[in-house]
Amino acid sequence: MGFIRSRSAVAPLRRGIPVQASAVATRRTSVVQAVAMHQPEDPMHCIRPGVLKDTARSFVAAFDQAVAGDVLYAVKCNPEPAVLRALWDGGVRHFDVASPGEIRLIRQMFPDAELHYMHPVKGRQAIRAAYQQYGVRDFVLDSMEELQKILEETGDAQDLGLVVRLALPKGNAVYDLSGKFGAAFDDAVELLRAVRMVAPKVGLSFHVGSQMLDPAAYERALELAGRVIAESGVVIDVLDVGGGFPVSYPGVTPPPLGDFMAAVARGVARLDLPAHCRVWCEPGRALVAPGVSLVVQVIKRRGNELFINDGVYGALSDAGVPGFRFPARMIRPFAAMADAPLEAFSFYGPTCDSADKMNGPFHLPADIRAGDWIELGQLGAYGSCLRTAFNGFDQARVVEVFDRPLLETPGYDLETCAA
Repeated sequence: MGFIRSRSAVAPLRRGIPVQASAVATRRTSVVQAVAMHQPEDPMHCIRPGVLKDTARSFVAAFDQAVAGDVLYAVKCNPEPAVLRALWDGGVRHFDVASPGEIRLIRQMFPDAELHYMHPVKGRQAIRAAYQQYGVRDFVLDSMEELQKILEETGDAQDLGLVVRLALPKGNAVYDLSGKFGAAFDDAVELLRAVRMVAPKVGLSFHVGSQMLDPAAYERALELAGRVIAESGVVIDVLDVGGGFPVSYPGVTPPPLGDFMAAVARGVARLDLPAHCRVWCEPGRALVAPGVSLVVQVIKRRGNELFINDGVYGALSDAGVPGFRFPARMIRPFAAMADAPLEAFSFYGPTCDSADKMNGPFHLPADIRAGDWIELGQLGAYGSCLRTAFNGFDQARVVEVFDRPLLETPGYDLETCAA
């Protein structure tokens, strides 16, 4: 029989990298200084703990002011331990976990954290381990089958929090999330009645989609949730408005954070919920996108195409088929930077796959050449966590820096990001 072993990919930047390759620089290091110091030939992830802390603090305060609710960080968005520590320092105490690996990571780092298993479809062993080993009590579901599974694997526990995931109509978010999860209206009504009979804490949740630019989408979703609650006749203990809160990208400036909080507050107020009902949200991108940037090196220039050392199989997955553009600047620490005009460039990643292409456009100085470095911002969300080892390009360096983000989103107070 062959040798079988398990491996964890929850923190991919830490796995299989020599200690010196992921050494953390001092908190007073800038991105330019880090490039000059390391001259990285592998991708370098620049974590801004101050930005992450301030972003979390601003979001938690805004949500608390709007609805006196709880902010659950969606761990899948970026499980890097340095990122998680910064969010904890910013006041995040609740975590949206979706796998045994995420549960294990958060429980090891923050024993007192509140964990909420927000994946609507879970394996039996995962449910059992979450409940018995890690003290998880809150579970999301969207079917009677899942409810039965949770009850069986927890031994018909009497201390469960069961939250029904409601399906929403297809919306206009950048990433539509309406297809995979969620119970239809009538099914959600039936599920709410069923969970009320077996659990002391019951709730209703939904998700408007990732990078939602329309605050009114939350009011529409809350109106639908209110109709489900009214039809069911169930008094709920939790209402989860999900994630989707947006951030800025080149050419995309969302409404201020306060507009989204006001929309949630208006929608919640119309439902006349019981005083004890807690309102949750599950931000990911909104908390971490500006807190990490990526430094890549130009390997070759061919006209306005740049071959770089990271790509769609690495931290730039969103720049591939989804077509995300990221703020970019050239770094040339050992030579004078001429005042060259900006031009539009596309990127090719380091793998042998021709699909490893990022059309951008990414606007960079016209004189950029092989050997130069490029910093790409807004990559704290779904950057490092989507890296693969395809073609052997799986090495990366991690540094901590104090710079402000390359692009800021309206409504966030980043007072101490350089501290």
